[in-house]
Amino acid sequence: MELFTAGICFLLGLVLIVKGGDWFLDGAVWIAEVSGVPRFIVGATVVSLATTLPELTVSVTGVLEGEVDLAIGNAVGSVTANLGLIMGISLVCIPSPVDRRQFPAKAVLMLTGAAALTILCRGGALPLGQGLILLAVFALYLANNLRDAARSRAAADAPRRVKCSRCQAALRLGMFTAGLAGIIVGSQLLVDHGSRLALALGVPASVIGVTLVAVGTSLPELVTTLTAIVKKEASMSIGNIVGANVIDLTLILPVCAALSDGRLAIGRQTNVLDLPACLLAGAISMLPPLATGRFYRWQGFALLGGYAVYLMLLLR
Repeated sequence: MELFTAGICFLLGLVLIVKGGDWFLDGAVWIAEVSGVPRFIVGATVVSLATTLPELTVSVTGVLEGEVDLAIGNAVGSVTANLGLIMGISLVCIPSPVDRRQFPAKAVLMLTGAAALTILCRGGALPLGQGLILLAVFALYLANNLRDAARSRAAADAPRRVKCSRCQAALRLGMFTAGLAGIIVGSQLLVDHGSRLALALGVPASVIGVTLVAVGTSLPELVTTLTAIVKKEASMSIGNIVGANVIDLTLILPVCAALSDGRLAIGRQTNVLDLPACLLAGAISMLPPLATGRFYRWQGFALLGGYAVYLMLLLR
């Protein structure tokens, strides 16, 4: 009976994230149209802040309950999943040019966050004082987004903003909020009950942590990306992934360090495998478009292949 209940809850979670993702993306596109802010900026701010709530919640809960390895693995592993799996899928399906005005600064900040985190954690711990460096990168990212949004609203595309009544606005915002709630609740149902199903089927707990926790908390990004692929909203998808990664790299672990008496212990696996894999995925995904101004399908295949190798190294 318990296994049957877990299966039902798992399927309910799947339905919630699929429908929630549809409503959430529609609401985000509407925000972009009404505000006159480009879709990439909306994806990199509103959407990415919302879709990183599961990672932040899981990591903070892990620290408070003494599961520090879970908190760190979730934050770093989610970035690797976002790039290797989710961006890999996105680029295989819809390789696209980048906006030269908005993409470079955000890509550089994401790579800076990954490199800084890798360097700061080499000593086996992340003190809160050093975590302030990561928070500074996060502050720069927010400032850059606010500046780009202000410029876009004042630019030539501002007069093309869509007008709507208060009733329409309330409906759209309600769909956006309901979609976000569906994604978060659905993700939690998938992770919790998927774990129970895996344990009942004899799957090792270590495998569950590597797959269901890191990938499970990245489900909002995955759902948003898959929905964006269907609706051909490439800019929204890429902006969401880049923004979510900056938040994961520069906000979550400093917060966890503050909750761990000012010093977050970093395990050997994180230093030897997880952070280097995260940095490599960042280089593969960000450097080519920084140099040429567009993403390529081969990057998607390289990211998916690299993520598969990463998982094999973890599970050997």
